[in-house]
Amino acid sequence: MSDRISGTTLAAVRALLAAGLLVVGLALPARAASGDVVVLTADGVVDSVMAGYVRDGIASAEASGAAAVVIKLDTPGGSLDAMTEITKAELEATVPVIVWVAPAGAWAASAGTFITLAGALAYMAPGTSIGAASPVGSNGQDITGTEGAKVRSISIATITSIAEARGRNVAWASSAVSNAISATATEAAAKGVVDGVAETLDAVLSAAQGKVVKTPSGPVTVNVAGRAIVDAPMNPVQGFLHLLSDPNIAFILFVVGIGGLLVELVHPTILAGIAGGLCLILAFIGFGSLPLNVAGLLLVAFGMLLFALETQIVSHGLLALGGLISFVLGASILYTPPSGAPVEPDVSVATPVIVVVAATFALFMGVVTMAAIRVRRMTLPAGAVGTPVPLDSTGIVQAPLAPQGTVHLAGETWSARTADGSQLERNTPVRLVAFDGLVAVVVPDPDAAQATGERPPSESTPAQPPAAQV
Repeated sequence: MSDRISGTTLAAVRALLAAGLLVVGLALPARAASGDVVVLTADGVVDSVMAGYVRDGIASAEASGAAAVVIKLDTPGGSLDAMTEITKAELEATVPVIVWVAPAGAWAASAGTFITLAGALAYMAPGTSIGAASPVGSNGQDITGTEGAKVRSISIATITSIAEARGRNVAWASSAVSNAISATATEAAAKGVVDGVAETLDAVLSAAQGKVVKTPSGPVTVNVAGRAIVDAPMNPVQGFLHLLSDPNIAFILFVVGIGGLLVELVHPTILAGIAGGLCLILAFIGFGSLPLNVAGLLLVAFGMLLFALETQIVSHGLLALGGLISFVLGASILYTPPSGAPVEPDVSVATPVIVVVAATFALFMGVVTMAAIRVRRMTLPAGAVGTPVPLDSTGIVQAPLAPQGTVHLAGETWSARTADGSQLERNTPVRLVAFDGLVAVVVPDPDAAQATGERPPSESTPAQPPAAQV
């Protein structure tokens, strides 16, 4: 028996070790062979996941002796700390780091401007843009006073230092922060913000071939002609965590999480609560990289609460309407313009997502409201509501009828009152004589009281004085 237990334990340990090795393997960055060109795809919000991905990708390329690293960039901005980590990795890299803003329609806004300028070489695909890195307040207003001067001064100094280190247009870089200016690919190349316009990766490598770039270890001549190109995407763990920073994904997770918790409160199932809590945790992980507006968050949650109350309280749709208005307003302002830092993303929940989610809730609440109104207007046969309950059914008072309370009839709890308006105490046997809408009309049941050795209140004997005690 002990040998069997030991064998089972050993098998479990082996399974856990295998799972651990699998997770570690997924988390390790892809390694390129010596002389390859490593391509890192950095799109979406700049967060800690992207920073770790780019940093580790550059370190891996250096260790393998790669010919160059290309960062394919498309971002609205993001975390100041993550941006600083990425630019530091670019400036300290001993391998040539080439930033390519692509594909067409991509942008290098806010934090993306700093990352692009920090590359040893920088190119932009046609139809892309760069800039708009000016710090603004939580509602999009200019930051005034000492705080505004401090934030602007630090931001200008940082981007100026990067532009000087890479020999780029310092005046334009400074204006991107101080005046929130932006530029197209053609304008940026003409003004010396980037090194040129390149539509394809091959065009990027062709333009970079033979250029001399500065690195901490000294000047390096870019030699990428005929080199193998190795894509090094985020591993599944990084990809999942980075996906959470998508403003639409974070919003949907928050809505599902709140919905799960409300379902758990109304109809406890444990599973709904666990799923809702997990979705909320994931949502707040995503919110950590986004310019969250707490007022919008509270409006969305309040709207969800009103939806839940509509299923419990017959308001003829008023609660559902209020919930829908609150929900749409909250979703519209869930994210604010950058709050103080010039690198935060200017993001919002996509209008189609708001429309689809709001329409789904409106349809569901419309069905619930119509069903409730239909039930309230039903003409029910005497002695039956929902599941037929025959007249003369017997039951027992649960909450005292004073004059209205609840009784237990036919295995269910009903709102009830007495036929003559008298009061009945808890545990009094009663008999059903009619229904008034959804309210059961009952009278005391003498037969049931005699069977249990009790008398109904109408036949109760006068209370006797307590016996004397010594």
